[in-house]
Amino acid sequence: MCLVRQSASKSPQGPSPVGLAQTLRPRLALSNFVPKPQTLAPCPIRSHHLAMDSSGAEAAAGATETKKKPPAAAKGKAVGKGKPAGPKASASAKESSLLKQKSPAEFFAENKNIAGFDNPGKSLYTTMRELVENALDSAESISELPDIEITIEEITKSKFNTMIGLVDRERVDEALYDDFESEKAREKRLAKEARFQETQAKNAALGKKVKEAPAVRGKGRGEAAFFKVTCKDNGRGMPHDDIPNMLGRVLSGTKYGLRQTRGKFGLGAKMALIWSKMSTGLPIEIKSSMKGQHYVSFCRLDIDIHKNVPHVHLHEKRENKTHWHGAEIQVIIEGNWTTHRSKILHYMRQMAVITPYAQFLFRFLADAADKNLTIKFARRTDVMPPVPLQTKHHPSAVDLLLIKRLIAETTKQNLLQFLQHEFVNISKSHAERLIGEMGPDFSPKMTVKSLTSQQLVRIHQLFRQAKFDDPSGNCLSPAGEYNLRLGIIKELHPDMVATHASSPQVFEGHPFIVEAGISIGGKDVKQGLNIFRFANRIPLLFEQGADVITRTAVKRINWSSYKINQQQDKIGVFVSIVSTKIPFKGTGKEYIGDDITEISSAVKSALKQCCLQLKSKIVKKLQARERQDRKRNLNRYIPDVARAIMETLVEIADESPPKRPRYDKEDEELLEKINSQEVTEITFKDCLTQHVEQVDYEMALDYAMQSGVSEEPREAIFLNSLEGSYKSVDFRSPVFVFRFIL
Repeated sequence: MCLVRQSASKSPQGPSPVGLAQTLRPRLALSNFVPKPQTLAPCPIRSHHLAMDSSGAEAAAGATETKKKPPAAAKGKAVGKGKPAGPKASASAKESSLLKQKSPAEFFAENKNIAGFDNPGKSLYTTMRELVENALDSAESISELPDIEITIEEITKSKFNTMIGLVDRERVDEALYDDFESEKAREKRLAKEARFQETQAKNAALGKKVKEAPAVRGKGRGEAAFFKVTCKDNGRGMPHDDIPNMLGRVLSGTKYGLRQTRGKFGLGAKMALIWSKMSTGLPIEIKSSMKGQHYVSFCRLDIDIHKNVPHVHLHEKRENKTHWHGAEIQVIIEGNWTTHRSKILHYMRQMAVITPYAQFLFRFLADAADKNLTIKFARRTDVMPPVPLQTKHHPSAVDLLLIKRLIAETTKQNLLQFLQHEFVNISKSHAERLIGEMGPDFSPKMTVKSLTSQQLVRIHQLFRQAKFDDPSGNCLSPAGEYNLRLGIIKELHPDMVATHASSPQVFEGHPFIVEAGISIGGKDVKQGLNIFRFANRIPLLFEQGADVITRTAVKRINWSSYKINQQQDKIGVFVSIVSTKIPFKGTGKEYIGDDITEISSAVKSALKQCCLQLKSKIVKKLQARERQDRKRNLNRYIPDVARAIMETLVEIADESPPKRPRYDKEDEELLEKINSQEVTEITFKDCLTQHVEQVDYEMALDYAMQSGVSEEPREAIFLNSLEGSYKSVDFRSPVFVFRFIL
């Protein structure tokens, strides 16, 4: 073997390959020229000069190009335009260009925080909330007084492993786990605890306040906790064949349409099923029976997240011996009771406030029996709000896409009928005026299906500019002042309460009603403002600071002008907003924005009306307190006054009789009675006491005449309804409901 230096030197038989390649290839710009070090290549012992033809020159040129590629590639630069990259790069580019789709179930599984499943603790709260709201809707849809049982049962890790057939294993390599504490870290922790205890001992010796030892938190994330959540109701139930699709297919349900609904996304128990599949992998179990059915439907299923279809494990009919109707849903999920215990209990308490006609039985079954919890929220009334009605769209609240969908779904043939029957507040004469305003291309008898895109845009533009009457709000179902007042009294036991319901108002073509209540005093109520927010009769517990209700109560109400001390009084602020469209803000839909003037003004007005009611009550209460103080002060001075009068009269009686009579006949009789001791100091005390009582009675009677009541009730009274079925007519008032039994 020999090494031959490759260079640009000339050969006797012709130009060298390098020289020929340099002649054939394009001239390089000086800025792109990169000098190459000379390289040594092996060659055979038999050396000869290669005769180069045109093909050989092309091959040499290609070889030269290949030799000049590594420096550019080493710098990460493109080798040349149009040249294919390596096989991995081309495969990656091909894969990135493929069009992919996600099912609705897959989207919500990847973005579970949107539906309120941010972490295990909130997932437990959201699961319970969704099941309770579904149960309420089911019972109210058939005008049945809701009777709901909620059970949250704690499942330990070992019990969970037994349920799925997994054998527990002891740790072999402790250092492998996240909660492992090294010897050095343990010594450091113990030294810190010793220093803390020493400091607390010194403070105790000096009489200073002693702090509690901080809780020891491990480094690790801790073991997962599992819970079995069960919700049972007495509602409508579900048809046997529809159960898989109602609970195993995301964005499918019976609540879609323009109406007041409790739901936020239309997910309900389906999101709980997705979370169950993600955290435990276990299916959901459903029992359901409709009124009059002699069987109970039992279904065990989970969901195929990628296809958004139910996966049914078991679906059968069982005997209904107790003639029960309703639904019972049971799901096992990962959760955290410790972090969200207060939120869950607050939710149940606020739900009892806004739905006093419902009865809730809440149970928490812990692994340790002493931590079990049972709370019953009893029914206070049997007066239920009316069922929300589905309504038609207001012309000012539609867009082009909605107009196209309404045209595709309508059964009306011509444009005049379409405008009359598919929208609210468009009469026949109004529809004819609108069609005349649209232009010569429109006529009342034209087929609605034949409208072009340009004509649809014209209709949409006219809807946005024309004047329409506001929707009436008859489709809404507020809780009612009566129920709101009962709920507040039942749960808080306040000293006084005031409620107010606004008339239907409109924003962006959607009607809404604001109901407000303010209470003073009560049990388990902190000093200051305690704000309770409701949207479509469901409590809102998160993101309170940015809500329109909170900002209005804190910043826009001058509480002192209504004789209310914002800092010291126990003030409960209750505001419920119902609408066909609640303008939630944020991905979690946990608060109503403060940027809608109509809602902000309505909330402020409702709260002011409640404050005015309370002010009159507070003023009267202050006046009554002043009278009591005045009476107390008078009674305190009665003994001294009686003694002073008696001493003065005794001195006058002991004087020698004057030559001229100085006193009237009555006065002389009084002096004689004093001499004979018929009138004593005790007599004056009794007379003064009777006079004070008489004055107080007259003032109290005058107060009763002004207020219209003779005496405030000292104890809350609730009359149960008669047993059995009967016909009745209700006469409703903001503060009571009178039921006339036929």
